[in-house]
Amino acid sequence: MNKFFKIITLGLLLVAASLETAQAARLKDIANIRGVRENQLIGYGIVVGLKGTGDGKNEMMSKSMVRMFDKLGVKLEGQDFASKSVAVVIITAKMPAFGKAGNPIDITVSTVGDASSLAGGTLLQSPLRAANDEVFAVAQGSIVIGGDPKDAHLTSGRIPNGATIERDMTADFATRKMYRLTLINPDFTTAARTVLTINKELGGHYASAKDAGTIDIITPFSYENRGVELLATIESIDINPDMKARVVVNEKTGTIVIGDKVKISKVAISHGSLSVKVGEGKKAVDEKVAVLDTGVSVGELVQALNKMGVGPKDLITILQSIKAAGALHGELEVL
Repeated sequence: MNKFFKIITLGLLLVAASLETAQAARLKDIANIRGVRENQLIGYGIVVGLKGTGDGKNEMMSKSMVRMFDKLGVKLEGQDFASKSVAVVIITAKMPAFGKAGNPIDITVSTVGDASSLAGGTLLQSPLRAANDEVFAVAQGSIVIGGDPKDAHLTSGRIPNGATIERDMTADFATRKMYRLTLINPDFTTAARTVLTINKELGGHYASAKDAGTIDIITPFSYENRGVELLATIESIDINPDMKARVVVNEKTGTIVIGDKVKISKVAISHGSLSVKVGEGKKAVDEKVAVLDTGVSVGELVQALNKMGVGPKDLITILQSIKAAGALHGELEVL
């Protein structure tokens, strides 16, 4: 067995009786509630206090410093500002779905000029805006560069709790008459199972599937003006999501991930000195010949080929050929 050959086979050792239970997931982990999401924020700022690793002579930095000093009452009109202790940066952050004024959030700071390092720098007060150009947070603080100093990416750093939310994200969920769920991986079977499970939990026909990825839920009378309790009840429900049969291979690393539903029909394979036959046939004596039953899973095929010393590149080629012949029942995704 090639020690660099990594195979992850999902579900091969699970018995059919326990498969459904093992695959159960909370609804909150496979679906999103429409309107409940993070919001991206972005801003432009100045980092000072750098130890000779700043932008130096940079028009963008110069104009930014002149503008900043002007707001502070110091006039530098007509002068160029050049300093290796200053750098202009882009600031990014994610605002939680129900972020409230006064709550802190983490931010990431990245250079946009010629600065070689932000280590030891301090970000000056900078507004963070949403896509609608409205300011939702203000950032400031000392930059932290993580990782090994020798291998660290010095032109980007983080400031934990480096920004403070200035405006609430308005979202009235308590009084809604209807809620919409969207499945992360749309699937008709999963949507149907979800509707049946929700209706069973709520004791009535309150949920309905609009398509493979959209489920609408009408607020029951018993949960009127209690939307938070309703969603807490729904999102904790266990659902057995269905999935397409799929094989994912990474040619660079030799990693193969195989779903338990992937099957192979009757097929004969010849690859160099190797021969594999799936279906009818007698067991061959030659160690380079393998005979497998019809309907064998890809996992069993991989195990048989692995015992015969087949390397990752050859195995990936064989899987691609089986798929091209129409004998592999499932999607084959090559990364």
